[in-house]
Amino acid sequence: MKALIVAPAWIGDTIMAQPLFARLRARHPGLQLDALAPRWVAPVLQRMDDISEVVDSPFGHGQISFKARWRLARTIGEGGYAAAYILPNSLKSALVPFFAGIPRRVGFTGESRYGLINVRHTLDKQAQPLMIERFMQLAEVPGVPPEKPFANPRLRSTATEQAKTLAELAIERPARLVAFCPGAEYGPAKRWPAAHFAALARALNARGTAVWLFGSPKDHAVAEEICQLAPGCCRNLCGATSLAQAVDLLALADLVVCNDSGLMHVAAALDRPIVALYGSSSPGFTPPLSEQADILSLNLDCSPCFKRECPLGHFDCLNKLSPEQVLAAVDKRSAA
Repeated sequence: MKALIVAPAWIGDTIMAQPLFARLRARHPGLQLDALAPRWVAPVLQRMDDISEVVDSPFGHGQISFKARWRLARTIGEGGYAAAYILPNSLKSALVPFFAGIPRRVGFTGESRYGLINVRHTLDKQAQPLMIERFMQLAEVPGVPPEKPFANPRLRSTATEQAKTLAELAIERPARLVAFCPGAEYGPAKRWPAAHFAALARALNARGTAVWLFGSPKDHAVAEEICQLAPGCCRNLCGATSLAQAVDLLALADLVVCNDSGLMHVAAALDRPIVALYGSSSPGFTPPLSEQADILSLNLDCSPCFKRECPLGHFDCLNKLSPEQVLAAVDKRSAA
């Protein structure tokens, strides 16, 4: 049997779906799971042992492109898929499996997707506050709650893959390494200030700890600001690695300090010790799924607001989270 996963367009969401893939394969021995995914998400799917093949979804955020989806569906329709699991709740994400004629199309009703989805689940946000719970629901018959407990997400990074990445980038792992992930694709309201990251980098550097900064090309500028505020204390790798290479380098880190971001979920799935910083978002919805993660949030009355920009203009939820508080959490996690 073959099944197609229509993956989310966000790295973190895709990682949180990995336990669903593992459960589907455990319940259906011999199941081949392929994934239809945007190219920026594909590298994490390629590090999941449950996924056999990743099919490129060439559509950007919000792009409908009916004709292009129809053409892609004609190719996918030749794949012999018996089922499709549509993880996003948008109407457009359900079009390709429908156009491809995949007989069993599983998902939440979402944006009035009657007909496009023929095994329809109804989302109960109060009963299933965590995103992983919502994904795991798709393994069940509609109306039956998902079986607990859930496994934590897992990504693969072998010693061979790590050595290959170090050689490709011509770098060596330092004796002690802390990774910073200072970006957050969603917006500034999820980003701890650069000055705070710099203060933490200076404190760690004074102890002989190397600090490497990870992120996309969009994060390069803020990482460069951190490096300028902490001269000689950091190595800016934002935009200098592929996502697959970032996976391997994060796997080598002794500890990761991160905003609520896709790379936070990467680090959690690699079972790295984490100090995760939350501002406008909620750990009650998308926490790092790891036994080695500590979450820091000031829990202000105005948060979580789930906004990209601070609606009050002060960003207090992260500005008032001091470097000293984060350093104390780093020390506690390091000693655990």
